[in-house]
Amino acid sequence: MNANENTISDFYHAFKNGDAAKMASFYHPEIQFRDPVFGLLKAEEVLKMWQMLFSKNGGTVKIEVSKIKADDFLGTARWVTTYNFKKSNRKVVNIVSAEFLFKDGLIIKHTDSFDMWHWAQQAFGFKGFMLGWTGFFQKKVQEEALRLLHNYK
Repeated sequence: MNANENTISDFYHAFKNGDAAKMASFYHPEIQFRDPVFGLLKAEEVLKMWQMLFSKNGGTVKIEVSKIKADDFLGTARWVTTYNFKKSNRKVVNIVSAEFLFKDGLIIKHTDSFDMWHWAQQAFGFKGFMLGWTGFFQKKVQEEALRLLHNYK
């Protein structure tokens, strides 16, 4: 493994251990994170997101990572997370493709992509099946996620 592949591997090891502070140590101070649920987050918002997710799930999140690849600037990984979605107490198995951009040996850009409709079906059941593919529903999910993040202390 090269240095950036090790960084990705160590990042997900910290993720598996629910260690948001350790995860943050792999991020550049100007980190930008994006995913379908939260949209674009920057700097301190990113650490706060991980802290919130770990506190709300109480160590019940399972994660498996594979296909870690990186060069001097870009990296990718595939990870699968399994957890109970708190709002509905429904089991979610989410398959995520992650892309990383590195600067000064740290992750400066982290983008997680996944099938939002598939996630919504698992998280919300029939409602997610019927509406999860719509921009309206996805915007409502993002607004709620950001509201929770901004109110998290």
